[in-house]
Amino acid sequence: MNQLHRTDPFSIPIKFIQFGEGNFLRGFIDWQIELLNERSKLDAGVVVVRPRGHTVKPLLDTQGGLYTVMIQGLNEQGNAVREFQPIRCVQREINAVTMFDEFIALARNPDSRFVVSNTTEAGIAINNTDKLDDAPPASFPAKLTQLLHERYWHFKGAPDKGWVMLPCELIEHNGAALKAAVLHFAALWKLDTGFTDWIEHANTFCSTLVDRIVTGYPTQEIDAIEAELGYRDDFLVAAEYYYVFVIQGPDSLSDELKLSGANLNIKLVDDITPYRLTKVGVLNGAHTVLVPIGLLAGLESVAQAVNHQDVGAFLRQTIYDEIIPALPLPRAELETFAEDVLRRFRNPYIHHKLESIALNSWPKFAARVIPQLMQYQRQNQRLPRNLVVAFSATLLLYRGKTIALNDAPATLSWFATTWESVTAGKCSFLELVEGWLGNVDVWKTDLNAVPGLTKSVTEALIMIDGHGIAAYLQSERVT
Repeated sequence: MNQLHRTDPFSIPIKFIQFGEGNFLRGFIDWQIELLNERSKLDAGVVVVRPRGHTVKPLLDTQGGLYTVMIQGLNEQGNAVREFQPIRCVQREINAVTMFDEFIALARNPDSRFVVSNTTEAGIAINNTDKLDDAPPASFPAKLTQLLHERYWHFKGAPDKGWVMLPCELIEHNGAALKAAVLHFAALWKLDTGFTDWIEHANTFCSTLVDRIVTGYPTQEIDAIEAELGYRDDFLVAAEYYYVFVIQGPDSLSDELKLSGANLNIKLVDDITPYRLTKVGVLNGAHTVLVPIGLLAGLESVAQAVNHQDVGAFLRQTIYDEIIPALPLPRAELETFAEDVLRRFRNPYIHHKLESIALNSWPKFAARVIPQLMQYQRQNQRLPRNLVVAFSATLLLYRGKTIALNDAPATLSWFATTWESVTAGKCSFLELVEGWLGNVDVWKTDLNAVPGLTKSVTEALIMIDGHGIAAYLQSERVT
């Protein structure tokens, strides 16, 4: 079988510098750039920078930057689809450690305009040890500052030679965080005020929200896939059908990126906060609610749970009646997103185990569910029944009889001791609930102060413990 390889290298101008060679950027950002090139003539090439200098994996250059994205999932009509998209926009890959001169030369390219990154949540970090003359510095923000400084001097501070930064690291306000990190290194290296003014006025640091599951190289089915494609692709990457890219940035980016008419799920917004709250509340919150209910019902995967008559109905009602009303976007937009989420959960190509999502359930509950629970209570002067049940089910999950628990040692120790006392008759369900709701380290407040919460959680805990989650869901079946 022939190896996939480009025959027309460096055929389009490099407009994107991409920090990160991993599956996500290749199955998300590069895939969108490819479609923008096809649909709206963006005419943008990408150069990938391997920021950490790994030497084990071969560079994308072994295939001339060419590779395939395989999209799998349920489309808007609920039908299972599988599509293949060749990615031609990636022109080459540079190892910043072993190819430092070529890395620095990227700053002198007059065509470059955008910088994209995904260097993990810890990637946008500062230190006091990286130096301007390191070849290269260790951290991503220091490398970026080094490139920006080279560009500033090469183009003599030209205001039209600044870059648009599109960081995809999964932290809040990632654009502001990256800008602060660049300015930190500018100050640490005592760079001139002309450079910092150029950073402030000629460059744009956009905060973004990204969402797509990219599962990577499909090892177990690669032979069948390559037989279908008719070629061997060592860099093929699999991704789910759904995606969204939200960019908080100036309106001018729509023209620069040629978004009009491209029919891509790229949203250019003034404030990314409502979209972040929506993702955390609906997508992440639904996962967190689903885990204890599904596991106590004896289910293994997300798809099984969503397709289960009672568990699936419970989740849908929770999203529509208790989570969506507590979020700031228009109801119609939230419902569209909710349907996307439920379709993604049913994706037959992804086996997402509930047990793996159960990792650190309580910090997730604090970040993803409690804000909706408290907002619902403030709006309605009553508690959201299903979110209370999910809280109680998580308490039962932490008895440790269903799955092997994985959380902070202090949390696991508290539950082991307290559940042992409950079993021995030395501690009541009410005392367990009061103790956990009063854990200020987890909740940043005493949740016993929320009107009716202690009593409602205790009652649900007793009911589920006595009759089982299946019996409870059937008795409370959602229509």
